[in-house]
Amino acid sequence: MKRDEISGLIRQMQIESLELKNFRNYEKESFVFDPGTNILYGDNAQGKTNVLEALEVCATTRTHRGKHESEVIRFGEEDAHLRLFFRKKNISRKIDIHIRRSDKKGAALDGVPVRKAADIYGQIHIVSFFPEDLGMIKNSPKERRRFLDSQLCQLNSGYVLQLTEYNKIIRQRNALLKDVRYGDQIDAVLDIWDEKMISCGSFVIRQREEFLKKLNVLVKEIHEEITDGKEDMQLVYEPDSSADLLKDKILKNREKDLRWKQSTAGPHKDDFKVEVNGMDLRQYGSQGQQRSAALSIKIAEIALVREQTGDDPILLLDDVLSELDSRRQKKLLQCIEKTQTFLTCTGMDELIGHSFRVDKAFHIREGHITGS
Repeated sequence: MKRDEISGLIRQMQIESLELKNFRNYEKESFVFDPGTNILYGDNAQGKTNVLEALEVCATTRTHRGKHESEVIRFGEEDAHLRLFFRKKNISRKIDIHIRRSDKKGAALDGVPVRKAADIYGQIHIVSFFPEDLGMIKNSPKERRRFLDSQLCQLNSGYVLQLTEYNKIIRQRNALLKDVRYGDQIDAVLDIWDEKMISCGSFVIRQREEFLKKLNVLVKEIHEEITDGKEDMQLVYEPDSSADLLKDKILKNREKDLRWKQSTAGPHKDDFKVEVNGMDLRQYGSQGQQRSAALSIKIAEIALVREQTGDDPILLLDDVLSELDSRRQKKLLQCIEKTQTFLTCTGMDELIGHSFRVDKAFHIREGHITGS
């Protein structure tokens, strides 16, 4: 595929540049990217993954690494700044993120402050693939819920608002359950919170169910291709409760909630499983099968974004080629041809023999670009 053809394919959505100040191990650095494949290479622990994380923060206002936002601030500093320039439908746009140790995070779109994450989500669609994603199938339900929420928030601004509200309700409800001061009045107060929880929670459940239904169609086709038609793959939603029965379950669990002092029912307990030929991969699948399934899910995620938005997503690949065999590498690299990609690796020699173009390379050392 010729370079001008690649640029034409991705011109609807393109990250042009990124500026970092006091972010992780970066004191101050600027990146100007190519619309094709961008390689970040260097030894381990030099800051390659931090660049992908910065792109993730700009696109979603949050990171999948660490529990506290302040962790991304460079040691000894009080705040971090990120500025990303991108082009969408031939219009230049800008996202600014300001993360402080002592105050709430600030964000702006095209220089205008935004109050809600929903105003940032969906401006740039990203699909990230980190080594830990290969273990998504067998790891904790929390990781699978994060996968669901990450893409749903990018595709549906209403979901961002409802999920954010639901999570806030759960925190406040749990605090209430631990507060003994309410005594006999606790049921009346819980009634108020439960109505809010049911409203937001039902929305979240229905959206997750619909998302998995659409993803399933794509996953089935992609996985059959990866396995030469030998495996039939299906994603099975395992909600803690259906949307219609959520109210009944929350009320039924109230005594347990009061005893355990936490909310024990709702979509914050959801999960999904991956079946291949009717077998639950979480329990019975080999490591190879689990990795193939995780790859199928990620490729299906890319296809779904294209289908839903008409744009190619931005692809973030963090040292995953070394974790895949040649067959799986080839399938993943087919996606790169049509997508602006950011890929990390320890050395350019890792890429020799792969039939894909390296449009721009950045050598990263101790939080600095030292060559290309």
